[in-house]
Amino acid sequence: MKDIEPEFVTPKHSTAFGRLITGNAIEVGVFSYEKGKGAHTHSHPHEQIFIVLKGRMVMTIDGKDYELGPGEAAHMLPNVPHGVLAIEDSDVVSAKSVLDGVGHRI
Repeated sequence: MKDIEPEFVTPKHSTAFGRLITGNAIEVGVFSYEKGKGAHTHSHPHEQIFIVLKGRMVMTIDGKDYELGPGEAAHMLPNVPHGVLAIEDSDVVSAKSVLDGVGHRI
């Protein structure tokens, strides 16, 4: 991971900044969000799992809010609207399925 250049992963949806490893069927990223920033509500055909390593976030999934802290996770099914807001500076792991060669860079 340390050899991968960090980037804003999906700037049209999110302020997630970090590194991605992409395989044939799954993509894993380690991202940071600054307090007060996050991802606007969006959906995609990919399944996604989001794990908070540090900080606190509010994850909205299908219109319902969940506060997540270190060691807690969220699971987003394909095409379900979701978004996130960092209420503290936060670090996360995000795993997303790869469909037609596309993962996080939707």
